[in-house]
Amino acid sequence: MADKRDYYEVLGVNKGASDDEIKKAYRKEAKKYHPDLHPGDKTAEAKFKEVNEAYEVLSDSDKKARYDQFGHAGVDHNFGTGGTGGAGGGFGGFDFSDIFDMFGGGFGGFGGSGRRNGPVRGRDISRDITITFEEAAFGCKKKINITKDEHCEACGGTGAKAGTQPETCSRCGGRGQVQTQTRTPLGYMTNVTTCPECRGTGKIIKEPCRECRGTGKVKTPRTIELDIPAGINHGQTMQLSGRGEPGERGGPNGDLLITIRIKPHEIFTREDYDVYINFPVTFVEATLGATVKVPTLDGIVEYDIPEGTQHGTKFRLREKGIPYIRGRGRGDQYVIIEVEIPKNLSANQKNILKQFDDETELKNYKKQKNFFDKVKDLFK
Repeated sequence: MADKRDYYEVLGVNKGASDDEIKKAYRKEAKKYHPDLHPGDKTAEAKFKEVNEAYEVLSDSDKKARYDQFGHAGVDHNFGTGGTGGAGGGFGGFDFSDIFDMFGGGFGGFGGSGRRNGPVRGRDISRDITITFEEAAFGCKKKINITKDEHCEACGGTGAKAGTQPETCSRCGGRGQVQTQTRTPLGYMTNVTTCPECRGTGKIIKEPCRECRGTGKVKTPRTIELDIPAGINHGQTMQLSGRGEPGERGGPNGDLLITIRIKPHEIFTREDYDVYINFPVTFVEATLGATVKVPTLDGIVEYDIPEGTQHGTKFRLREKGIPYIRGRGRGDQYVIIEVEIPKNLSANQKNILKQFDDETELKNYKKQKNFFDKVKDLFK
């Protein structure tokens, strides 16, 4: 227990955080470490369990109060029964659970008598969806098919046959836990375990529902319509609140988490909200300048390449990029010039180029001139 992190630290909230702040922090952390997003990652799995354990305590007002007062010991099922004073649950044969029983079964569940069958939030469902570059840029509507647990309509989610109700477990009295005591040289040791009769639910179903076989849930196929916003990026996750698995015992539903995958485009690439394109031009176009037709997400636009444009020169087309996902406006498109040198020239073409080169002075080649000037200075 001494190695456990503070629950508030686990969720990243202050001790005075409200219920809404705790819930919001839990969803954020649970989504970050969800096993479906990190298959086979033991570290993420451990983090996910740690986050759920913290939320289970801080979302329950009774457990939270005990935790605030006593720390982890206050929410340990052995607190006051078998884990204090090093006496195995008692001093000289005196069991602390006797004190708690004098006050009607314990202080909010101390002494192992606390209920573990309260509301439990439903499991999140994670899915991936692949869309095109243009669909991500301008938004789209998509449908996905999922099969998930839903409350059985025949029994209303109780698991009991229609017209009947689950009964309180007679073995644990509805607490979901049973206590056993063992006499030791130091006194009585009380051990609290999950009730084997009701498996911790506190209820017994004598006549199970035929539709769900007593589980209260049935696998149901659903078609989910997604409204994917313009500007969404690769790897971003959409959260559909309450569209996941149903909660247990009145707990809220989980969420549906849709992670976006974007197909690579044949000519466009993306960085945040800007679009990039490598645009090939001929040696002559780069030398003399030319009007070229450049593809954009909105269609073809004409652009004037100036005379003497060098390989790698980057031009900007304002607001021809990706629309901002939140707010007005768009990114830009950058056109990166690739000067292509011709191959397989004829003899006549080579002669023309040689004549051109003979008539061209070094000053026309700025980079080459600067380079040889530096070489000259080095070897004076």
